[in-house]
Amino acid sequence: MMIRTAIIDDEPLAVELLADYVQKTPGLVLVEASADVFGALQRVQNNEIDLVLLDIQMPALTGIQFLKIIGDRCKVVLTTAYTEYALESYDFNVADYLLKPISYERFVKAIRKITFPDPGRPARESPGYIFIKSEYRLLKINLEDILFVEALRDYIAVHTTDGKKIMSLDTLRNMQVLLPASQFSRIHKSYLVADSKITAIEKGNIVLNNLLLPIGSSYQKEVYEKLLNFKP
Repeated sequence: MMIRTAIIDDEPLAVELLADYVQKTPGLVLVEASADVFGALQRVQNNEIDLVLLDIQMPALTGIQFLKIIGDRCKVVLTTAYTEYALESYDFNVADYLLKPISYERFVKAIRKITFPDPGRPARESPGYIFIKSEYRLLKINLEDILFVEALRDYIAVHTTDGKKIMSLDTLRNMQVLLPASQFSRIHKSYLVADSKITAIEKGNIVLNNLLLPIGSSYQKEVYEKLLNFKP
């Protein structure tokens, strides 16, 4: 079930960043991204929104006032550059409190609190695909088609089993959060590989078909423990 998500913030750059985060996170669908706090309030009251990413300091209506009005009609994650509202916000049982600038890794942790609120509950099965932003499109990529992901300065390249290389203005750290850890392993500062596509491990390298990718020295222990159940 998709979580209908609204972003309410009077900073255009913050709206743009969070909209990008929402659009590339499986399980979320963006239904609104604006500074129209009263319009969002109406949609919440009409049960059209499941989650609000809410700025606290806005001119028309503060985030705290918004929380007082909506009660428990939907989940709320507060987004702000200020720490002083943290204690008061938790009186309203907010899902999380994110301090700007917000990284994608921290954003995903907040979303996981909403989708998997019980830490003892197993994560739901991966949907089997991700969306990544490439140029002016969001491209759907099936997980089974991913061979490895490569970091290239400010970009990442998703290499697929059919030989394609899909470029995206993103980081390998964000991709590591987005892809299920049960299926993908970080083997190097520049490489994230699909475990099922590994054909061999030899002389400090991962073999993917006929391609050799080095295992970084700082990743060796984790790679061997995960893939070989071996403690070097």
